[in-house]
Amino acid sequence: MRRTAVIVLFLLLAIPNVASASSATRAISVIFGPYASQALRVARCESGLRTNAWNGQYHGLFQMGVNERATYGDGYDAWSQTRAAYRYFVSSGRDWSPWSCKP
Repeated sequence: MRRTAVIVLFLLLAIPNVASASSATRAISVIFGPYASQALRVARCESGLRTNAWNGQYHGLFQMGVNERATYGDGYDAWSQTRAAYRYFVSSGRDWSPWSCKP
């Protein structure tokens, strides 16, 4: 039974979730408004549109670091992560300088 649980967990983390990607696309489109096409390119590059993407201290659709998540918010769903990223984006002067990936 334990082995089955490990395999299921691996599959959930390793295989991109189409529903998750469409939820991310919708959240980004609604929240970023006129900047949505840029935000989609950044999120696609940063995380492959996966809310569960991790890279060291960086997490989520927009791969925000620990300090940024503490300042602008965080969550496990696309809507929470996108709202936090939008707050960060606005506070940075509506440019993409804080992100490694650019539109």
